[in-house]
Amino acid sequence: MERDASRGSSSYFADCRYTCHQECRSLIQLDCRRPGQWQSQLSPESTLLPPCSQNVTQTVEEEKPEPPTIQEIKQKIEKYNAKVTNCLLMKLNDDGTYTGFIKVHLKLRRPVTVPAGIRPQSIYDALKEVNLAEMTDKRTSFYLPLDAIKQLHISSTTTVSEVIQGLLKKFMVVDNPQKFALFKEMRKDGQVLFQKLPLTEYPLYLRLLAGPDTDVLSFVLKENETGEVEWDAFSIPELQNFLMILDKEEKDKIQQVHRKYERFKQRLQQTLKEARGKPG
Repeated sequence: MERDASRGSSSYFADCRYTCHQECRSLIQLDCRRPGQWQSQLSPESTLLPPCSQNVTQTVEEEKPEPPTIQEIKQKIEKYNAKVTNCLLMKLNDDGTYTGFIKVHLKLRRPVTVPAGIRPQSIYDALKEVNLAEMTDKRTSFYLPLDAIKQLHISSTTTVSEVIQGLLKKFMVVDNPQKFALFKEMRKDGQVLFQKLPLTEYPLYLRLLAGPDTDVLSFVLKENETGEVEWDAFSIPELQNFLMILDKEEKDKIQQVHRKYERFKQRLQQTLKEARGKPG
């Protein structure tokens, strides 16, 4: 097989139509002959060399750690409860599961949709699992208090997805749960770091590993920033409300710019007036 020419990062050869990327040449071996010579009976598959490590990216699956035994969980819970300064202890069940408390900070920048004209949920409603949102089709939007905190009593089998749904239910939010995401907040070297949790993660286990100190680990509910807004997930009233909010933000920004340059103008005029009043 004769090398004929090289174009850019690809090579092609005389007497055949084979074209190869420069970095792939070491991975492929062809048994070629010039015209009239005996042709190898080798199959195309048998001419391929085994993959080598040169310039090859391999996907390595991370080995998942073995789940802790009941004895290990018991020891972790005892160590956790020894650090608790309030009555929010974890409790181990006979079947190896355990229950405890987590606090979730709500840091939502956008308004949420709730039923209109519905009274707050009572203890009776909570015990009977009455869904007040289903009692009316009327909807309204409002902003939840920034950095509000909600405490949840959950199990070790409760997933992130169930935590999100539980929070929305407690606040009677009827928005699609996919619009929200649960993050873990950590502090390291004076910086605050956020990491989005997968829906299948178990928050109580993370709380157990980190200990009760919320400065080490805390949970935050935020909008699910996927990079692309899924507008189909919003209702018409929600979209109209977004337009109103954007109009208001635009007007506020315009007023801020006007005020900023108005102050600059006044300072310039004052400076010119003082300069003209000075002799010579």
